[in-house]
Amino acid sequence: MDPCPFVRLTIESLSLKLLHSPTKPLPLSGVHPSTTPCFCKIRIQSFPSRIALLPLSSSSSLSSQSQSQSTTFHLDSTALLRLSAKPLTLSISVYNGPMGRNCGVPTANLLGRVVLPIQLPTSLSSSNTFHNGWFKLCGNREPDPKPSHMLHLLVRSEPDPRFVFHFGGEPECSPVIFQIQENIKQPVFSCKFTADRNYRSQSLPSDFRNNNNSSRWRKSLRGDREQSVQGNERKGWMIVIHDLSGSPVAAASMITPFVPSPGSNRVSRSNAGAWLILRPNGASTVSSWKPWGRLEAWRERGSIDGLGYKVELFSDNGPVNAITIAEGTMSVKKGGKFCIDSAILGSKWLPGEGFVMGSTVSGEGKVSKPVVQVGARHVTCMPDAALFIALSAAIDLSMDACMLFSHKLRKELCPDHQQYSFS
Repeated sequence: MDPCPFVRLTIESLSLKLLHSPTKPLPLSGVHPSTTPCFCKIRIQSFPSRIALLPLSSSSSLSSQSQSQSTTFHLDSTALLRLSAKPLTLSISVYNGPMGRNCGVPTANLLGRVVLPIQLPTSLSSSNTFHNGWFKLCGNREPDPKPSHMLHLLVRSEPDPRFVFHFGGEPECSPVIFQIQENIKQPVFSCKFTADRNYRSQSLPSDFRNNNNSSRWRKSLRGDREQSVQGNERKGWMIVIHDLSGSPVAAASMITPFVPSPGSNRVSRSNAGAWLILRPNGASTVSSWKPWGRLEAWRERGSIDGLGYKVELFSDNGPVNAITIAEGTMSVKKGGKFCIDSAILGSKWLPGEGFVMGSTVSGEGKVSKPVVQVGARHVTCMPDAALFIALSAAIDLSMDACMLFSHKLRKELCPDHQQYSFS
């Protein structure tokens, strides 16, 4: 099956030129640094608004040093179909002053806004530039015969096709995984979940357990955690992704147990659990595995109860030269979307820039059937996609692994389907 059409719409090279001082003085302290006292809100219909800081420009030319970071909107096939009959409206409102509200009243002063209609092309196979240059800011009242400021921006679109996969059930229930294209749903993988508390001997494939080089890697990955684990632990979880012929093509194995920090019932960042993402080591031997990456997960403290995570990608030399490709926090109650984007450049397995993968994660205690998107440029064969599917399963299962140890796990996550709790 072919990938689904997606388009990446990017707004970048934002810069503000003040033709005369605004009525309200620019702040020299507060939320913004003194060199960038202005910001803008970027809106496109049906998408949440984005906020970007605005560098100031003193001339008509835009220097590379003054450019801001880019803002990107991802349009899926549903959005493209909805917007095909009418232009997309890009609205950018420019403010000076601190963000936020004081007693319900915005504290920033609106300097003006620009509105740009964008007609998406019928062909999604090529890049397009819709605007590259300066705009005069219009005030609150129209018409505004004397615009006082100018905004520079570059608006462009690029095709960003993606493969879309859907777990037919919760990962711990060993479901079939479907590929989705519009209204077509086709099985492409199956997965097998196991929860075996005999962690040392069963949590990894046999060749990875017995290989001397792999033993050195395991020691580096686990550190001294294995010796300190007591009775309160979640370990031995593993999920293996199989292709339609039944051959294993990717796996996620819990390499470091999830245990509560001393004196608490939660997994802390300093004591994070970890998964190893595995790929077949050579096309001729499907029973031979090689580590591809590592996922660490923990339970964040603070105003928002969150699942913290960090993903590293290994080189051929193992974890010694690992690079971080994703790091963040998502709500334990509401869940969220795990995403790997343009932070990866020049990697052997993840070349190029832009979207790499995204996966939905349901909140704690909710039924979770992850939807996984993988950038087409990162898939040369189906086992490539299986690695990201294994990673998405590990992220989803980490929500349960990081559950407070005073709570019971669901039966599918326990050995022999026996519920147990750590209180």
